[in-house]
Amino acid sequence: MTDENGAAEGDIGPEAGMRVDTDLVRQLAGLLHENDLSEIEVEDGDRKIKVKRELAAAAPIAAAPAAPAAPAAATAPPAAAEIAPASHPGAVKSPMVGTVFLSGEPGAPPFVSPGQSVSEGDTLLIIEAMKVMNQINAARGGTVKQVLVVDAQPVEFDQPLMIIE
Repeated sequence: MTDENGAAEGDIGPEAGMRVDTDLVRQLAGLLHENDLSEIEVEDGDRKIKVKRELAAAAPIAAAPAAPAAPAAATAPPAAAEIAPASHPGAVKSPMVGTVFLSGEPGAPPFVSPGQSVSEGDTLLIIEAMKVMNQINAARGGTVKQVLVVDAQPVEFDQPLMIIE
């Protein structure tokens, strides 16, 4: 069967427009939003669909409340008040994309909590990636100052998970 331009049904070329499965694109966009992902890609034979979204919009919103706290921060040591979690020397960063779990099983207490001392090699949390549970261990000893993620949260590669000083 051909259209008025002589292109066969299903052809993609200069005479025929590219056929896009808009329902699939909507489903992929929904998955991005539901799982807080930045991009997703699906391949089916010769067809490849990649859907991306910008996550940077959340950063300015989080930074806005910090402005009124500036006078209080002036009394704290400048180095501690100005270090972002990603650049903090004690930041424990995610080695993979996956879902973070703060305890070994649902309802169990977390492996670590703020204020707790940890030794090198202690389990800090678990990241599930492709149905594999990966223990994330402390690279050095210290005190957990801050946990930057919540249980069952999706995480990206190199995302700060916690601060150990």
